Parts: sequence; structure tokens; C-alpha cells
Amino acid sequence: MRSIWKGSIGFGLVSIPIKLYSAVEKSSLDLDMLDSRDHAHIKFQRVNENTKKEVPYDKIVKGYKYDDDYVIVEDADFEAAAPEKSKVIEIENFVDITSVNPMFYETSYYTEPETKNNKAYALLLAALKKSGKAGLARFVLRSTESMCIVHPVDSAIVVTRIRFEQQIRDQSELKLDDKVEVSKKELDMGLALINQYAEPLDLSKYKDEYHNELLKLIEAKAKGKRPTIKKLKSKAAKSDDLYDQLMSSLQVKKGA
Repeated sequence: MRSIWKGSIGFGLVSIPIKLYSAVEKSSLDLDMLDSRDHAHIKFQRVNENTKKEVPYDKIVKGYKYDDDYVIVEDADFEAAAPEKSKVIEIENFVDITSVNPMFYETSYYTEPETKNNKAYALLLAALKKSGKAGLARFVLRSTESMCIVHPVDSAIVVTRIRFEQQIRDQSELKLDDKVEVSKKELDMGLALINQYAEPLDLSKYKDEYHNELLKLIEAKAKGKRPTIKKLKSKAAKSDDLYDQLMSSLQVKKGA
């Protein structure tokens, strides 16, 4: 792994120098865009709209449209906007990790202390595990300020970016009917079905089957074989009654 950010975690008056590493990786296949006529690669060029000529990467700057002109924004401007946040993940308070709605989660990063045998790092890790809390912080990554939670995962402190509240859309535009009544009998059956399917979380049992099947299909086509398209089999309900459907679901699970 290669570090993508260097800075520190601020924990009260304690500063812990760290490196940040991406904790996730994509499992999607690397597909190139080709010309269907000769399978030549499609190349994208950065072209000046006035001269129609390609622009060297070192001549490209970022600009913000202001009135009828652009204001050029440089790296120093991003740092000047929030210099204290550009290199510090400052924990502002601690919250119950279970109180963070999963809708807010974005992506996670492993942290690694800059020095070995860092006692402050070990202390924060142990304290987070013992308390069941997570640190709530803000920091700047790639010129963007992010909210994050600082939490323990096994032997590492993990920084998980979360969305700001204003980024979550309001439900008012959804056509939801809150007047639908569910009977106690239906609710009890629903709870029974949930309990019957309940088990400890073990994500190791689940693989990216679509990725694997697509790779098999590509390998078969490379050998001149035609792919077999699987037809989707629909599951027909025996009854339109919700209670009967729940009861049938319980019976199917019992026979599994």
C-alpha cells in the first residue's frame, strides 16, 4: 500500500503523526474504451476550446466562475482556506459509533503511526475499543473538507469519511404512504421471519459473484465460445395475502 496523506490525529493536547492509506479497493474489471471497427484505444485529450489544440497538463489550472470571468484557485489558496485542517484530523468530540446512520458512510482509510511503538496511538486505539466510542472530526483531503469518524478496527485506527447532513436528501419528495396499517398478526409474522433469518454477520461468506461470472464469460469469449445467457426465474407468490406470503416464507426457510 502507498500512503495518500500525511498529517496527524489531534486528540486533546496529544498529536499523533500518521500516514493514511486507502482501506478499500475496487473489484470491478478494468475495461478499456475501444473503436468497434479496429479495436484501437480511445484517447481523451485536454483541448483548448478556443485554439482547438491540446493543453499540456502542467498548463492546466483550476478556476471558479465568478460573474463573467474566472478566478484561478491555486494549491496555496486551498491551504489558506483552512490551514489548521489541511494536515490535522482534529477530534472535536466522541460519539457512540452505533449512532452514526449508515447513510452517512463514504469510504475508509487505515492509519499508521509515523513512528514504531507509538504509545499515544496505542492509547487512543485501546480507549476507543474500551469505550465503544468513535471520534468525530473534520479534515481536508484532496482540497475537500470532509467529516469523518475515527474508530478502531482490529489493530488499526480507521478514519471513515462521512457525509455532511446537507448532503442527505430529504424524504419529502418521495411518494410514501404513512397511513398503511399493519395488523399485529402480520407484524408478529414479520418479526418471526426476521428472527429465523438472523445470524451473526460474516461477510467472508459473500463474494462478488457478478465480477467472477463476468470474468468467466470474458475468458470463454477469448477462446471463441459463445456466452450462455441465463434467464431470470421469477418466484410466483401462491397468494396475494401478506400473511400467507410470510407464512410460506417461514416454511421455505425451515426446509432449506
